[in-house]
Amino acid sequence: MACLIALVGTGLAAVVLIVTHRIESRVTKLENPFADLPNRPGKESKATNFLLVGSDSRTSGGNPKKWAFGAQRTDAILLVNISGRRDSVNVVSIPRDSWVDVPGHGMNKVNAAYSYGGAPLLIQTVEKLTKVHVDHLMVMDFDGFSAVTDSLGGVTIDVGTSTTFTGKLHAGRQRLNGSQALSYVRERYGLPNGDFDRVKRQQNWMRAIFSELLSKGTLLNPVKLTNSLEKIAENVAVDEGFTFGKARDLASGLRGIRADDLRFTTVPVTGTGTSKDGQSIVKLDSKNSGKLFEAMAGDSMNEWFKANQGALLGSNVN
Repeated sequence: MACLIALVGTGLAAVVLIVTHRIESRVTKLENPFADLPNRPGKESKATNFLLVGSDSRTSGGNPKKWAFGAQRTDAILLVNISGRRDSVNVVSIPRDSWVDVPGHGMNKVNAAYSYGGAPLLIQTVEKLTKVHVDHLMVMDFDGFSAVTDSLGGVTIDVGTSTTFTGKLHAGRQRLNGSQALSYVRERYGLPNGDFDRVKRQQNWMRAIFSELLSKGTLLNPVKLTNSLEKIAENVAVDEGFTFGKARDLASGLRGIRADDLRFTTVPVTGTGTSKDGQSIVKLDSKNSGKLFEAMAGDSMNEWFKANQGALLGSNVN
């Protein structure tokens, strides 16, 4: 919830101050997943970076008391960069099948890190890959996003390709409830570009939720906004180091943020392939992804997007 709280600005901050205890009591706090991580990259700027994990369970990957070896992997891995000037929020997806070095386990899919070592190993893997210092962790499953969607009265999404996963969605701009939106993001095999399109759909849904949260119809409706915040809190786990005070300070700093200031992209890749042990993998473009990660670490994502406008997620999503 901490990351989402920070994204909604003044209206959200005001409501949060009123319902602090109701919301805070609903958030699951994870035992410090950053403790004793070796060889962490240094903090290069005033930007704040979250690792946002979409999972089929919001706690077992981050809480050592509940995590079980090999129990699960992550459906979505995203780095959320809040600029030091607090004038933009940049979300970068790392495809779950990206072939990377998982410390202690050699080359493997990036989402295997979550299965092998929970959130701590995933953080270590992402930091090793990106050289970006991760400040905070948020874990949320897609059923949680579905509940938030329903609390908002649905979200408007332009469905590019008809969806057949657990119910049919026709192509075109439409209002989706939580169940329909979940079907939208779980579609994979019916999409032209498979999992790459699925990642874009995840981003598109997140953007639709943020846009709805930032709309006047939500910000000026205390009951609707409070209900949405409580649904977020009920379905989110954050690291215990991210306190309510830090979330409030971020929200205050982002009071001028608008939906257009939320930007989504995916780590550059060269294509897909097969590992030596027969796994279907995604090959990262080390040169261009390195430039992206350097921009994130150095708090220069505005400049990066100006130079890479084609990488910005638009409305044209399959």
